[in-house]
Amino acid sequence: MLYIGDAGDKFLTFDKEALELLGVSVDDHGKMPDLIVHMEDRNWIVLLEAVSTHGPVDSKRQTELKKIFGSCMSGLIFVSCFPDQATMKRYITDIAWGTDAWTADQPTHLIHFNGERFLGPDNN
Repeated sequence: MLYIGDAGDKFLTFDKEALELLGVSVDDHGKMPDLIVHMEDRNWIVLLEAVSTHGPVDSKRQTELKKIFGSCMSGLIFVSCFPDQATMKRYITDIAWGTDAWTADQPTHLIHFNGERFLGPDNN
């Protein structure tokens, strides 16, 4: 866990040093995702957005996150997090291709929005 943001405390948990070692320099005024997890065994950075905060990872948000984490030496994974499938259904057409969706009511499953691969970074 490298970062947990909260509306009341944007940098609730923030391992700035670990992010810098991965090639990420974070601007304190940047639009951080809600949660950042480093999967060390795969060298992936998982960027999670709670839909209740700013909505899902749509194409615009995906572009913003790619810019913020553009210097990262790890693969990037984008995940929209929903409280339940009914909430996800309201946003389904907004979710960007090449991202994943997770719902709290089905926590052991992910929905991947692309046919070429399953969970993994987009190397494009």
